[in-house]
Amino acid sequence: MKEISLYEEKDTPIHALDPLTKILYILAAILVPALYGGRTAMAAFIAASIAVLLAGRVLRRTLPILSFSFIVLITVVIIQGLFRAGNTTVAFALGPVVFYREGLGFALGIGLNVVNILLSFSILVLTTRPSDLVEAMVRLGLSPKLGYVLASVFQIIPQMTATMGTITDAQRSRGMETEGSLLVRVKAFLPLIAPVVMNSLITTKERAIALEVRGFDSRREKTFLRERKARGRDKAVNALLAALIVLALIGRVTIWLT
Repeated sequence: MKEISLYEEKDTPIHALDPLTKILYILAAILVPALYGGRTAMAAFIAASIAVLLAGRVLRRTLPILSFSFIVLITVVIIQGLFRAGNTTVAFALGPVVFYREGLGFALGIGLNVVNILLSFSILVLTTRPSDLVEAMVRLGLSPKLGYVLASVFQIIPQMTATMGTITDAQRSRGMETEGSLLVRVKAFLPLIAPVVMNSLITTKERAIALEVRGFDSRREKTFLRERKARGRDKAVNALLAALIVLALIGRVTIWLT
């Protein structure tokens, strides 16, 4: 069944990684710079994320997200560079408008942090099926009922869109006008939306019956259609990311104690 997501189907090593490995990468990309407290760590993770996205052949899909964030970041640069408390050192001036080094440095840190988070989340979103992510979370201990709800969220909008298209075509074949002026569309709304709602209710009931037949409420240990085993590549990446987080934490504690 089609799902609502930004996932792009490709045959790459990044797509084959376990979803939990990608979640651990997001945690490392956020925690290590926060604990290390420097822009160098942010820049390093940004470079790593770009390399991973290139390996997954999805870097181009991040451009719309980054372009929108850059519009917001430009506003941050202007505000912080001009008006941040503690601005004393002049960086440059554009006529009567003076930008200060302290504010620009603070804005640079915010910008690197935002780009780092966006790119790390893009790895998960663009290279992981939502159903695989939900299944991985259920394997980790998430309630199967909550997992089913999350999976349904990704499916219900495409399903209703497809149903709406089918019903619209059927009503057109019966001579109903569905295009034209606003009044024509308003008149066609109820004859179109009522079957969609009824179909959704029927589908929900059928799913509930199917789940009960398959023992969804059983308290026995759940099994999965695809038994996914942790591979050596996943274990190696997980160990590396965990080591980075631990080292950053040790470094932060050492700084606090000295």
